[in-house]
Amino acid sequence: MASDHYLSAGRPAPSQRSGATIGRPMAPLGRESRSCCDNVNGPRERMLSNRKTIHVEWGDCDPAGIMYYPRYFAYFDNCTAALFEAAGLPKHQMLKVYGIIGIPMVDTRARFLAPSRFGDRVVVESSISQWRRSSFDVQHKLFKDDVLAVECSETRVWVTCSKTQPETIESRQVPQEVIARFGLR
Repeated sequence: MASDHYLSAGRPAPSQRSGATIGRPMAPLGRESRSCCDNVNGPRERMLSNRKTIHVEWGDCDPAGIMYYPRYFAYFDNCTAALFEAAGLPKHQMLKVYGIIGIPMVDTRARFLAPSRFGDRVVVESSISQWRRSSFDVQHKLFKDDVLAVECSETRVWVTCSKTQPETIESRQVPQEVIARFGLR
């Protein structure tokens, strides 16, 4: 699986180009558009995006050769980890450095617009659309042949073990230096 990361100020990402709509191919490279997201750093700041190319394997599909929907969520979880790695925060290092036990998903939803099949190469584009005190939203767009096939949004929480009840987890404020790695300063 290949991974490509870029800031929206550079080469436009697939979803940033005109025409990245359902059932319609994206416009060719070269058209510039900017992606901006509201977050705790201030209004309308450009954010880091990451693209990951995935080959749909036989084991990802149902007997009809169509990708089984839970596999999309596994892909998106891996793409969130790849996004953090693109920001210089590999998951194993992030857990150790910041003393967290993870960034669990507390809400997710997806729109399935076109099927993916055994043998397809798809591209997942991921970015963080909003930061809050201890949670953040991740957006994933899966493209098949430059056509938007799946949209997914996740809400994740920055969590640690509770200091008073070690068997439970609790949210912690996302460090500003983590948030800063995802935007242009």
